[in-house]
Amino acid sequence: MKFGINTLDDFKVNGKTVICRIDINQPIDRETGKLRDTSRIMACVPTIEELSEKGAKLVLLAHQGSDIEYENFWTLMPHAQVLSDHLNKKVDFIPDVCGPAAIQKIKDLGNGEILLLDNVRFMSEEQTIFERQLKLSHEEQAKTIVVRRLAPTADIYVCDAFAAAHRDQPSLCGFEEVLPTAMGRLFEKEYCILSELMQNPKHPCTFVLGGAKIADAFLMMNSVLAAGVADHILTGGLAANIFLVALGKEIGRESLDFIRTSGYEEYIAKAKELYERFSDRILVPVDLAQIRENTRSEAKLNDITAKFFAVDIGKDTAELYTSIIASSETVFVNGPMGKFETEGAEYGTLKVWQAIAESKAFTVVGGGDSITAAAKYNVTDKIDYICTGGGALIRFLSGKMLPAVEALRHGTEKFGSQFG
Repeated sequence: MKFGINTLDDFKVNGKTVICRIDINQPIDRETGKLRDTSRIMACVPTIEELSEKGAKLVLLAHQGSDIEYENFWTLMPHAQVLSDHLNKKVDFIPDVCGPAAIQKIKDLGNGEILLLDNVRFMSEEQTIFERQLKLSHEEQAKTIVVRRLAPTADIYVCDAFAAAHRDQPSLCGFEEVLPTAMGRLFEKEYCILSELMQNPKHPCTFVLGGAKIADAFLMMNSVLAAGVADHILTGGLAANIFLVALGKEIGRESLDFIRTSGYEEYIAKAKELYERFSDRILVPVDLAQIRENTRSEAKLNDITAKFFAVDIGKDTAELYTSIIASSETVFVNGPMGKFETEGAEYGTLKVWQAIAESKAFTVVGGGDSITAAAKYNVTDKIDYICTGGGALIRFLSGKMLPAVEALRHGTEKFGSQFG
């Protein structure tokens, strides 16, 4: 047991049916149906391998995309093949989550066999809108369809989805109410490393924040700045645009429209308040880049017009950020500097990621897009720790309790272990 949560060492799983919630959510190429990255899949292989080799009848539960990430909303069929390749063992797949076909398939499993159910977010109760609007307690989540149908087929529930631990959904927080519970090896590893790291980070400590997922980022920024953990916050992507708007800077009509139509306008006031309190530690871009007619062009902030559509930080900003990273002792990274997948819009992310790889600092990179960028630029092996979580990492750094951690502790206390 660690942190009040059972580990795999606390159970005998031979002959037991184990539901294991993993996070293998990866960028999808919708034209080919293939995964553009497999980092998260590879990260959960040790837990799957251990449970299978110990004779568990293993049922894998996972998601892919969501109602707010629809471009990545997809079946898990390609994931099953990738898992099979990495495990050198067949991972069976069924295009069902908790219907009669899935239940029968689970009952037919033999010791050591592995079954991957289809995308759990095909179920409405696993959708973000369901989570945010209904805000069910964990006891109520245990009464949802997914848990009510799957839990009776299992003996043990294992959560290895640290990357999704910030989500308060039935597949992550409901099973602990009705089944003996443990965290998997990946969850255990990430929780231990981040806990140790946050207790005493070396300074200067720099946070690199980009991408498009910003809800928890603002919560985390306030926490690490107020606590004196962060010496610098380098903004890119949507976070940078919001700060620039808060400072009265022009970012282009399309960029501003995106902030407003996507429901992020509320963060403008939050950004203004944060900047007023911590302007000496929050850095925003000094120039931005756009792509017109397949050609990249850059402009200083004062030269940006309403027709400008920012897709990346500019070269001067990249140089400024890399110099700060070079002098840091600890660097946390979550989110790219721009649309790095697009040709001509990757310069900022490339330069910053190269600086992270070359830095003498202890470096932690988290989040799907951040991991994908590290793989794209061949710097993965030069980063000290790759955390599969993005939102979970940020929530953890904000000092907030992760719902899945809370549920796992409750499940451990409620059911104990086979050896406790």
